[in-house]
Amino acid sequence: MSVGQTRLHLHLVSDSTGETLEIIAKAGLARFEGVDAVKHFWPMVRSEGHLDRVMEEIVKRPGLVIHTLVDGRVRDRLESRGVNLGLPMVGPLDPTVTALSGLLGQVATSRPGRQHVMDAAYFKRVDAINYTMVHDDGAGHDNWEEAEIVLAGVSRTSKTPTAIYLANRGYKTANIPLVPQSPPPASLFKLQNPLVVGLTAASERLLAVRRNRLLSLGQMPDTAYVDLEQIDAETAFARRLFADNDIPVIDVTRRSIEETAAAIINLVQARADRAGDPV
Repeated sequence: MSVGQTRLHLHLVSDSTGETLEIIAKAGLARFEGVDAVKHFWPMVRSEGHLDRVMEEIVKRPGLVIHTLVDGRVRDRLESRGVNLGLPMVGPLDPTVTALSGLLGQVATSRPGRQHVMDAAYFKRVDAINYTMVHDDGAGHDNWEEAEIVLAGVSRTSKTPTAIYLANRGYKTANIPLVPQSPPPASLFKLQNPLVVGLTAASERLLAVRRNRLLSLGQMPDTAYVDLEQIDAETAFARRLFADNDIPVIDVTRRSIEETAAAIINLVQARADRAGDPV
């Protein structure tokens, strides 16, 4: 453990897959510095017997227990054991569920894992992922019209990881690299259904990322691919193309994949709002 870091055990106890807890824990930890968090995942805890076995492990490494347990008996047992052992506990979804219950005038369901039911949204997401994987790096441009988003940008502007993230949010996303020596197909600028978004980044950032990419592949970074003047020319070409075709642009230089995707989704929603269509 690094000097000055605080060691913390986080026990994530869920009656489903634990994805929600992992996101919550990550978001909470991002607000603190110098924390060496050790996460312990305890998914699919749906019986008192299973919970007792989990508690035996938690006692060995006491820490904060974050839970999303729906079954009343299992949850009561967890909270009772936690009080007896002096363990801090929190149910992060409780305030939201309580507020929704009051507004809707309904009692919340007691079925665990309901958010993972294979409903229409689930199959939409699977379809989006399949589409996105097939339409990576300029492939399948003949049916880009089926996409909801098309990302364009020079090499190493995070097109593929952003597309995959958007696909996991349910958006069919294609992407295409922009190369001055090989202009994109004319169909890119005639698309009606998908929103075309340009991704760009500072040349110095692209240089560093490309250099690291070549080194990771065991290649010497002495090609035009990592020449700063060449990169400047590529980014200038991309920016002119975006401007000439009224394509919205997002600079990814200081953005995470999640931040870039959020900005793109905002553009999609704004476009739908202008058209009066639900997203």
